[in-house]
Amino acid sequence: MGIGNGSSSDVLLTSQKAVQDETTPLLPVKAEEDAIHEFNGASFSGAVFNLSTTIVGAGIMALPASIKMLGLIPGILMIILVALLTEASIDMLVRCSHQGKITSYGWLMGETFGQWGRIALQASVVINNIGVLVVYMIIIGDVLSGTSTTGVHHSGIFEGWFGPHMWNSRLVVLLATALLVFAPLVSFKRLDSLRYTSALSVALAVVFVVITAGVAILRLVQGTVEIPKLFPEIDGISSVWKLFTAVPVLVTAYICHYNVHSIDNELEDKTQIKPIVQTSLGLCSTVYIATSFFAYLLFGEATLADVLSNFDSDLHIPFSSVFNDVVRVSYVVHIMLVFPIVFFALRLNLDGLLFPTARHISHDNRRFAIITISLLAVIYLAAIFIPSIWDAFQFTGATAAVLIGFIFPAMIILRDPYDVSTKRDKVLAVTMIVLAVVSNSVALYCDTLNIFYRKQEA
Repeated sequence: MGIGNGSSSDVLLTSQKAVQDETTPLLPVKAEEDAIHEFNGASFSGAVFNLSTTIVGAGIMALPASIKMLGLIPGILMIILVALLTEASIDMLVRCSHQGKITSYGWLMGETFGQWGRIALQASVVINNIGVLVVYMIIIGDVLSGTSTTGVHHSGIFEGWFGPHMWNSRLVVLLATALLVFAPLVSFKRLDSLRYTSALSVALAVVFVVITAGVAILRLVQGTVEIPKLFPEIDGISSVWKLFTAVPVLVTAYICHYNVHSIDNELEDKTQIKPIVQTSLGLCSTVYIATSFFAYLLFGEATLADVLSNFDSDLHIPFSSVFNDVVRVSYVVHIMLVFPIVFFALRLNLDGLLFPTARHISHDNRRFAIITISLLAVIYLAAIFIPSIWDAFQFTGATAAVLIGFIFPAMIILRDPYDVSTKRDKVLAVTMIVLAVVSNSVALYCDTLNIFYRKQEA
C-alpha cells in the first residue's frame, strides 16, 4: 500500500484496511514457536538520530555558498527562519494526523484532498528523493574517483592514494558502493533498525564541522583569512534576483517531512514526536550554522557551490593533505549512511504510487526486492551518465521539496479536515504558501536564465 491509502472515507472496507496496514509495524511480527521478539517502540535518541540523518544530507555542502551569496548575517538568519518554518509545518502535519488517527503523510493528503492529493504528495517525494540520492552518488563518485566537470580535474581520494586505475574508476567505485554498502543498508524494513548507523552519520557530520571550525580558527589566529562580508553586495536588480537562488538550497536542507510519520509510528508515546522534531531541528541548525560560518570564513569568496571541492587544495596549515582526506572521507561515509534513510521513504512512496491497494510492502518480500533493486539500478545509472546535476538539484528544491515541506502542510491546515487549526495557524499557513511560491518562482526563473546564458556562452 505504500506510505498512504488516500481512499475516500465513504468506502468503509478500504478505509479499515488502510488503518490496519498503516498501523502494522513495518517489520511484521511472526507468531511462530521460536518467535522473534516483538518490537516495543523506538527510543527517543534513535528517533532523533533517524530524523537528524534525514535532514542533514547533501544540502549541508551547499550552505556555505548560500552564505557567501546572502552575506553572513542574512544567511544565518535565513537558516534559523527556515528551521522555524519547518518545525511549524511538521507540527501542522502531526496535529492533524494524531487527531484523525492517520499514520502517514500520503494518507493524510488523501483524506484531505482525495486520491489526487495522495498521488501529488507521493510523486513529489519520489521526484525529490530520487534527485537527492543521485546527488549523493555523484558526490561519492567525485570524492572517491575524482571529477573534471568544471574543466579542471579534481583528483579523487583513491586516485590520490593509488594513482589512476580501472578498479578506482567512477563506474567501478559506484558499483561497489551500491552492492557492498547500499544494498545491505536499504534491505532493512524498519527505520529504527538504522538507529546506530544514523547516530554514526550524525557523529561524522559533527566531525566535519569540528575539523572545518578548527582549521578556520587556526587560520584566523594566524591572520591568513579574510573577514567575510556581513551583507550581500547589491549592484543592480539582477543581483537582487540572484539572491533568491539560495532559497531552494535552504528549503532542501530541511526536508524531512516524508519520514516524520514513519518515525512517529514506531514511538510508544506519541507525545514524544514534538520534542523529537525540535531536538533534531535544533541539532541540525547548529551543525548548519557552524558549517556555513566556518567554511565561509575559511574559503571566503573562493567558496564553491559544493564546498567539499575546496578541500582538495592547500589549507595552509601543517598536515593539510591529511585534514583534506579526513574531511572528504568522513563526509562520504556520512552520505553513505544517510542514503538508506532517504531511500526508505522513496521506496515506500513509489510502492504507494504503483500499488495503492496492495498490502504493505514490508509484508511482500518479492515486491520489496523488485522495487529496491530497480531503484538502486536507476540511481546508479543516473549517477554514471549525469556528470553534474547541481542545476537539477536547484530545480528539485524549488519544486518538489517546497511542495513537501511547506505548501502541502499549509494547504492541509487551511482545509482543516479535523478542526485543529487556530487563526494563528491559518495566517502562518497563508504566509508560508505566499513566501514559498514567490521566492521559489523567482529562483526557478533565475536558474533557467543562468542555464540559458551558459549554453549561449558555450
